[in-house]
Amino acid sequence: MILTLLGSLGGFAASAVPRIFDMFDEWQDRKHEREMVKLNMEAAKIQHELRLEEINAQADIAQTKAIYQHDSSIQTKPGGFINGLRGSVRPVVTYTFLSWFIATKGFALYALVWLEGMMIAEAMPVIYDDGSAAIFAAIISFWFGGRAMQRFKK
Repeated sequence: MILTLLGSLGGFAASAVPRIFDMFDEWQDRKHEREMVKLNMEAAKIQHELRLEEINAQADIAQTKAIYQHDSSIQTKPGGFINGLRGSVRPVVTYTFLSWFIATKGFALYALVWLEGMMIAEAMPVIYDDGSAAIFAAIISFWFGGRAMQRFKK
């Protein structure tokens, strides 16, 4: 009777082994599907980010074209002096400030070297300090670094 019971249990266990393997296969399949969904989501996210970068680049190009078109339309309209004056506001302000900056620093150099008796090598760090460098860098960056700064921010 014990042998019959053990035989029945062994047969039952043997019949359950394929089902256990099927359950393991299903678990592996689901795990694989979850990984594929996760990879698809990451790919979609990267694709979305690339699309946004493309849209931003297109917007930059469109903005640059609009600026150039506006500047060229100012030059071609009749009434050249007024249009030229209107188009030169920022450059004139920049030239004025740069001239004022150079004159101020030149007078300071003159005062330190000829009136105070300092050597030029000693006077230059006093005249061209961190504040002066920051102002000069801001002007140069305004005219030449706009697009570089936009890329740097990203």
